[in-house]
Amino acid sequence: MLVIMRHGQSTWTQSSVNKFAGWVDVPLTEQGRDQARHAGELLAQYHIKPDVVFTSLLSRSITTANIALDTCDRLWIPVHRTWRLNERHYGAFQGQTRPEMLAQVGAERLQAIRRGTHTRPPELALDAPYAQCHDPRYSAQFADQLDMINPALIRAECLDDVWQRLQPYWNAEILPKLAAGQTVLIVTHGSVVRQIVRVLNHLDDDAIQQLNVPTGVPMKFELTVEHNAAAGTNTIVSSDEGTYLDEQAARAGIEAVHALV
Repeated sequence: MLVIMRHGQSTWTQSSVNKFAGWVDVPLTEQGRDQARHAGELLAQYHIKPDVVFTSLLSRSITTANIALDTCDRLWIPVHRTWRLNERHYGAFQGQTRPEMLAQVGAERLQAIRRGTHTRPPELALDAPYAQCHDPRYSAQFADQLDMINPALIRAECLDDVWQRLQPYWNAEILPKLAAGQTVLIVTHGSVVRQIVRVLNHLDDDAIQQLNVPTGVPMKFELTVEHNAAAGTNTIVSSDEGTYLDEQAARAGIEAVHALV
């Protein structure tokens, strides 16, 4: 079983602030913490017992996972953290409000950046205040050696870029645990959830543009992953479309995301 969820509401995702966060490390609001607790209650209610949890390197993901797991008495399970589960890098948009970027680039281009798959935002200068090039969590000592991507030097990403940097980790770390029959919990970010759902549900570019992801609501996937020992590969051979553990909260969250400029 795979359970994925976007982190709880952060101080920048609340509608009164409405800033692009990307790789900027912003904390949860109290509402976000409440959402994380509710997520843990849902896991307990549905008798879902994660065997392992994956998070990004950003505190809103980490804190959400910790609160949820503490609530369902699974705080002790193994934890894996990776920059490959970070939110999409929003480039020069990071730290800017959505209305500001709407005025700067226009409605059509903003929509293409936010909802399309191939359009990157303007690149963030490496000496900009929100650049991550000197952040120790992206230093060489923590490199995973899965490919040649240097996360310290990423300056902007489109949605397709998110899957390109996630896929090696997905194949190397996540699929093997699913193939072994473990229940995997991934607590990550909106763009990453969209890409995982896109892959599992085989969504095309038009469909993915319509997909909004609520904060703090777990989505459960029943799937089958087969291991090919000879080839050393794992393949998803079946998966349902995914079910939110709280459909009412998910609908309200999706409407809130859709309402943002």
